[in-house]
Amino acid sequence: MKRTLLFFLAIFYCFLSFASKVDTLEVYSPSMKKNIKTVVVVPDTYNKNTALPVFYLLHGYSGNYSNWVKADAVRNGADQYQMIFVCPDGGYGSWYWDSPVDPLFKYETFVSKELVDWVDKNYATINSPKGRAISGLSMGGHGGLYLGIKHPDVFGACGSMSGGVDIRPFPNNWEMAKRLGKYAEYPERWEKNTVINLLHLIEPNTLSIIFDCGTEDFFFKVNENLHQQMLLRNIKHDYITRPGGHNWAYWENAVYYQILFMDRFFKTPPVVEKK
Repeated sequence: MKRTLLFFLAIFYCFLSFASKVDTLEVYSPSMKKNIKTVVVVPDTYNKNTALPVFYLLHGYSGNYSNWVKADAVRNGADQYQMIFVCPDGGYGSWYWDSPVDPLFKYETFVSKELVDWVDKNYATINSPKGRAISGLSMGGHGGLYLGIKHPDVFGACGSMSGGVDIRPFPNNWEMAKRLGKYAEYPERWEKNTVINLLHLIEPNTLSIIFDCGTEDFFFKVNENLHQQMLLRNIKHDYITRPGGHNWAYWENAVYYQILFMDRFFKTPPVVEKK
């Protein structure tokens, strides 16, 4: 009897877990003068009378806007945690910078300003850093921390999964030189656009941070270095490492922990400093 009940409960949960609503939209970017494909996932119970927090998820170098919605954790998480997921297209090798080389690549402006404004206008959201988080995988992991650290007035929490958190060891990879110029010719651009060199921007108690990386990942060493630099500067953060490579088997597991972290951030009352 107990096994039968558990079986039907499991089946019932499965049906519930796929009840979220997925919209594939085009969001116009004034800075790039083009429409950007974007996926928005809302709970099945979503209505415009209840403001919800938003978790922005960024894809990797060879990915696109549709990648994250394939993950069970994202489809289930909208309902389970009552949050909105927004997954924009980051272009091919944008690294979520405003490129000083290519005026058609202003993905920092798009994600941190234009997209956020559009989402807040068209959905019922918590319109403050306390209601916004951002993360991503690989190139998107760089983007999650890069945009979160640079725009704490927009995002209250940020993260990375297998992120390229220090781009300098990879001067010939992933078309980064097309966006910044060659490292040998423009080293200052690389120095100021790599996550590990932005830690001085983080004010105490202003940003919740989580990042993780598999031990077999080619980005493992730079993530370890970022962790050590944060410890040295007494920057509060969660850092997770476990066996795994640079692949979807790792990211589909990692995103569960990131969603839990962001859910806790959304539900934790803000710290009020005593005067």
